[in-house]
Amino acid sequence: MDNILTVPIHHKMTLTAREAAEYSNIGINKIDSMLRAPNCPFVLLVRTKKLVKRREFEEYISQKLVI
Repeated sequence: MDNILTVPIHHKMTLTAREAAEYSNIGINKIDSMLRAPNCPFVLLVRTKKLVKRREFEEYISQKLVI
């Protein structure tokens, strides 16, 4: 049997859009549109994949009243 180590979301440095949506309770479509915005402070581009920098995302969310 393979033991696959899964890292809890709150310990990950980057999240997928789906993980960010689950983590923040923000819809996946809204997360995707935020990641496409110019100068998004929490996007990390890995080739064509967009990842969410968790700490920067948390800071961004904590500073906003409306998204």
